[in-house]
Amino acid sequence: QVQLVESGGGLVQAGGSLRLSCAASGIVSIINTMGWYRQAPGKERELVAGITRSGTTNYADFVKGRFTLSRDNTKNTLYLQMNSLKPEDTAVYYCNAGRVVPSKAQYWGKGTQVTDSS
Repeated sequence: QVQLVESGGGLVQAGGSLRLSCAASGIVSIINTMGWYRQAPGKERELVAGITRSGTTNYADFVKGRFTLSRDNTKNTLYLQMNSLKPEDTAVYYCNAGRVVPSKAQYWGKGTQVTDSS
């Protein structure tokens, strides 16, 4: 019902920047929350940042001050601006969308790789 496609990943040196994009399609009106998660090799998937329908954002402590969420409702696209990247930011970044009506459900993109090239 909702499809998510990420883009913008790649190789980046420590201290550099990248902007990830997540384009949503399908029945986007049912989306209640959106966010970015990441999963590094050998580690569990973790929340990076999220935003509610009303625009309230939350960030993981490890990205506060470095990453910024934004969205373009006209394009149904969520962005994650990542600055001051660190080697430990290397991971596959996944876009997530959640709905509560008619029932709770989560949607995931296929992910985009961010790799430190230092």
